Amino acid sequence: MSEQKRPHILVTGAAGALAQQVIQRLRQDCDLVAVDFREQVYLGDDIPSYCIDFNKRVFEDLFRRYDFDGVIHLGRIQSSQLTRMRRYNANVLGTQKLLDLSHKYGIRRVVVLSTYHVYGATAYNPALIDEEAPLKSAGLSMDLVDSVELENLANIYLWRYPELNITILRPCNIVGPGVRNSISTLLGSEHAPVLAGFSPMMQFIHIDDMATALVLAYHHQARGVFNVAPDDWVAYQHALQLCGCRRIPVPSIPPSLARTILRTLKLKSFPSYLMNFFKYPVVIDGRLFAREFDFTPERSLKEIFRYYRENKHPV
Repeated sequence: MSEQKRPHILVTGAAGALAQQVIQRLRQDCDLVAVDFREQVYLGDDIPSYCIDFNKRVFEDLFRRYDFDGVIHLGRIQSSQLTRMRRYNANVLGTQKLLDLSHKYGIRRVVVLSTYHVYGATAYNPALIDEEAPLKSAGLSMDLVDSVELENLANIYLWRYPELNITILRPCNIVGPGVRNSISTLLGSEHAPVLAGFSPMMQFIHIDDMATALVLAYHHQARGVFNVAPDDWVAYQHALQLCGCRRIPVPSIPPSLARTILRTLKLKSFPSYLMNFFKYPVVIDGRLFAREFDFTPERSLKEIFRYYRENKHPV
């Protein structure tokens, strides 16, 4: 009897902590190729690793050479990175190129990492936001346009090419060791800004649980869009207290004053385009993903906050 062929999977965003966690979970049973737009990373002799711009012709050579079965696309550039145009080229045009090549070379499984930021933060958000809610971020902040367009692209390919079996995941705030996003930087700082009079409810998912969710999503081929979040949440200011942060109140009116103060304090971890997310709650409903993929986060909020309390990195 012939030995079953190991799946060959392309993982993008390989320089990030989340992608490396996913790779560690898959390497025993899959042949992996790692790619990142920003830098080449060494992941062991068994995993070829490349630093490639998806929009360059050489990217297609990987599809010819490795005969991929699946793609896990974690290479979304955060809004705090690069200029708006370079970010758009990487996130939107790069993702379009990736999906075009996936269709051209007969890929049968694609998982795309998005973000809950696409819903936008407004005073009129429902208590629990499900996957059917409109994506309002593009109308609220130009800095989140590329995140919404990336999702819209993935949705177009999801319905146009059902054979790609695309799953799009919208996680809440991903935090934990190695995570370098804005909220993780705030939780790990000695002093953190808060908008005076506001303390919205927030959700947090540990990087270990998010990596598990991505692996589950890859193996269990359910097409569609899914929120990924635990069923508990906490007020932002209380989360800072539990992480041992000293809060710095910043007046929220007028918005230009808040931005000026943040620039003066050099608090890049509190970007102005996310200011509404520190005003209004954006609590997403993760029950559909939990049911469909039999997923339950293992890391509690208590454990997450203990990590940040014990690992302070002044900002």
